[in-house]
Amino acid sequence: MSPQHLALAWSALFAAALIGGTALKLWLAQRQQRHVLAHRDAVPAPFRASISLEAHQKAADYTVAKLRFGLWTTLFSAMIVLVWTLEGGLQLLNGWVSATFGTALGGQLALLVAFAVIGSLLDLPWEVARTFGLESRFGFNRLTPRMFVVDLLKNALVGAVLMLPLALLVLWIMQVAGGWWWLWAWAGLTAFSLLMMVAYPLVIAPLFNKFQPLPDGEVKTRAQALMQRCDFALSGLFVMDGSRRSAHANAYFTGMGAARRVVLFDTLLGQLSPAQIEGVLAHEVGHYKRHHILKRMAVMFGISLAGFALLGWLSNQVWFYVGLGVMPNLFAPNHALALILFSLALPVFAVFFSPLGAATSRKHEFEADAYAAQHSDARALGEALVTLYRDNASTLTPDPVYVRFYYSHPPALQRLERLGALPSSIAPSSAHTPATA
Repeated sequence: MSPQHLALAWSALFAAALIGGTALKLWLAQRQQRHVLAHRDAVPAPFRASISLEAHQKAADYTVAKLRFGLWTTLFSAMIVLVWTLEGGLQLLNGWVSATFGTALGGQLALLVAFAVIGSLLDLPWEVARTFGLESRFGFNRLTPRMFVVDLLKNALVGAVLMLPLALLVLWIMQVAGGWWWLWAWAGLTAFSLLMMVAYPLVIAPLFNKFQPLPDGEVKTRAQALMQRCDFALSGLFVMDGSRRSAHANAYFTGMGAARRVVLFDTLLGQLSPAQIEGVLAHEVGHYKRHHILKRMAVMFGISLAGFALLGWLSNQVWFYVGLGVMPNLFAPNHALALILFSLALPVFAVFFSPLGAATSRKHEFEADAYAAQHSDARALGEALVTLYRDNASTLTPDPVYVRFYYSHPPALQRLERLGALPSSIAPSSAHTPATA
């Protein structure tokens, strides 16, 4: 097949995947919306003792509002990808950057920066609408406009400090490492990712939130006892001022090795009892003890290696550029173009594989729940999950097909059934008092 025919075939395949993937996302969103609304007026029987009809309806309305918002962002994103590629947007940008900054290493970096800045500016109105429209309407947003702008500037600064040297390194490797550049670039990015797992909780996260050691009290005593029972070493237990930005509650482990730590949102301490928090922490420990973190890292690094190998081949194919609306430079490097086009094309095809990742994640969540049930009170964990579903306005009645594509966590009913901790079989949550530090 001639290069021209290959370019046409690639254009057709890309367009079909973009249209098909967008249609699939819209269809799934419509299914989820219809399913949630059909069950809006009745709390599922197992939850009627612990979830009020008002809370259930709020969760349904919040879910539907997010879906409707997502419909517009999905269409907008598809349009932007189309403009960048088949409509010649990247071709125009590349022409301007090449004429202004040249095509050497500095010009290649300028193209990546220009593309990233334009993308961020295009996303900004949607982020403003989501934060001050959607999240505020349902009482979750606590960001002020000033805080939003400060966070925006901090993110831009941190992104520039971290990503500019990394992008320059990758471009340099592409230029000097020959046909095996993709292997060296993958190794560099892998090393950077591992470094960030250590540096993020110690250096980056404190730029955005305050982290205080968990004060003495029952929560700390239970947490320390849990870590000893599970033979799980930590660098510390911390409380994060999540309430400054959102009413959503959460807890997470972060870091690796000596930098591994537990972080509790201050909102979580106000919503759950010490026994319930212990169950949540036991679930997170379960992810480590069942080697989920290592497994996910291995899969991520394996996929990224395959992706770099594919990019290494595609970057030498003229039809790859022409089929996506860009004429490659004949006498200058095309490294930045290859990186950008690959970043645009990959998500278009990846959407069809999303059920695989979601299914694996849900399996890991069940395993972490089972571990928590062995090392803490399963009933308390069940109560905690119900409280978090209620207070975070998470729907109890998702569409099963939507779940298979998107849910990284199993629906509430499935999780509680596995735990043997359905609300009808456990003490009502009103019997518990919030955790106090």
